[in-house]
Amino acid sequence: MSLPLPFRQPRPCDRVRQDWIEERLREARAVIADVAHHSDHLVRLACNVLTTHGETEEERRDARALLFVIEARCPARHRRAQRADHDDAPEVRR
Repeated sequence: MSLPLPFRQPRPCDRVRQDWIEERLREARAVIADVAHHSDHLVRLACNVLTTHGETEEERRDARALLFVIEARCPARHRRAQRADHDDAPEVRR
């Protein structure tokens, strides 16, 4: 049984993990700030990071809204990508 976070001594891996998350947040914000110069795939990844780890509700809400816009631009591509992620999906010929 571990102690609650306020009473537990921080472990070195906790700080490393938090640093990693903060770096991903900085990268995601940079992608969103220059959305016109990044692929939909990269914007989608950045939106997913911000909806999960965004600091404010406004930031998370804006990321969800942008994700909705990206998905609406090309819904068929997203469905194909999701289907390809599953093992039981038919193989795609290239």
